[in-house]
Amino acid sequence: MEWIFVSLASALAGFVDAIVGGGGLILVPAMFAAFPHAAPATLFGTNKSAAVWGTAMSTWQYSRRISITWPMIIPGIVAAGVGAFSGAWAVTLVNPDFLRKLLPFILLGVLLYTLAKKELGREHTPMHSLRATQWLTAGIGLVIGFYDGFFGPGTGSFFVFLLVRLLGYDFLNASINAKLMNVTTNLAAIVLFALKGHVWWHFAVPLAIANVLGSVLGTWMALRHGAGFVRVIFIVVVSLLICKTGWDAFGA
Repeated sequence: MEWIFVSLASALAGFVDAIVGGGGLILVPAMFAAFPHAAPATLFGTNKSAAVWGTAMSTWQYSRRISITWPMIIPGIVAAGVGAFSGAWAVTLVNPDFLRKLLPFILLGVLLYTLAKKELGREHTPMHSLRATQWLTAGIGLVIGFYDGFFGPGTGSFFVFLLVRLLGYDFLNASINAKLMNVTTNLAAIVLFALKGHVWWHFAVPLAIANVLGSVLGTWMALRHGAGFVRVIFIVVVSLLICKTGWDAFGA
């Protein structure tokens, strides 16, 4: 019966992730609860093998409505893939638990900044030249890509926040660009996890189908309600991430 539980969690994760990222907040803990004795790398690998399909579907839906400036985002996509592959390799060698106590404070800073800057992400006003934007997206992709491969919770939200804060994007444009990088990080990590035998393919299929269904609904709602709605969901998801990661790090 575990596959039913984790499939429902995957659908909800796809819904949340399609809007603003952070689907790992739901699916990864669900998998650890369902399979407490499994190797963390295996659960991370299986999670990504499902999440990549929902993220890819969401990206395609967004791209039909929102223009993508490919020259600006391609360096970020490439760097995100390199970072994620490196991070996934690192997690097979080093336990990522040290990040558990640090993550709630990082997320709290993101939340407080977003709340303080009430106009943040409401208007799409790119701040930099093409060359500067390429360097910034590459830096964002490399750092957050490594984090995604190594640990993961909140990756989509980190991508969105940095694109909004550093590049001047609104939340809707940041979301699609974040997904392009997130698809790449998932694929790079899956390659590494699969090569090392850390993917349960028999669970990956139902999880992927559920994730796509949730993603379709989430993307429809984000496109229907716009950047203001995405900002609100971002704040909610980051708040929940703080609670979840804080409990994992310091709770009983």
